[in-house]
Amino acid sequence: MIIFDLKCTPHGHVFEAWFGSSEDFEDQRARGLVSCPVCGSGDIAKAPMAPAVGAKGNRAEGPPPGQVKAMLGAMADAQRKMLESSEHVGPRFADEARAIHLGEAEARAIHGQATPGQADELRDEGIPVAPLPFPVVPPEDEN
Repeated sequence: MIIFDLKCTPHGHVFEAWFGSSEDFEDQRARGLVSCPVCGSGDIAKAPMAPAVGAKGNRAEGPPPGQVKAMLGAMADAQRKMLESSEHVGPRFADEARAIHLGEAEARAIHGQATPGQADELRDEGIPVAPLPFPVVPPEDEN
């Protein structure tokens, strides 16, 4: 596994992500599977990274890789459970979220796609939205 510092180009949010290799990152980015966890933008590039330098003996290390893997697995399981109990509305997400908020549509959990601008507008209107931590394959694209 390799950790990359990534940056969303539109807003400059910097975050870390784990990949099996540099080729895995490029493949996932090309398929639109890498997105900013802050704003949901898919316009992602590698950010400048500091070289890996061993920690001093008097510094605590981070969690071991096995624990990190378990935490990521738990997050993926939680997302899967949330998606099972929500309706996929695809690119209609912003319109559906707004309609639910205004009482014009049945209140229910939904997920789908929104542009960063649409997500910002929804938050400005007081509609709580957040990007999912892991990419979602729309039902129509599943095998």
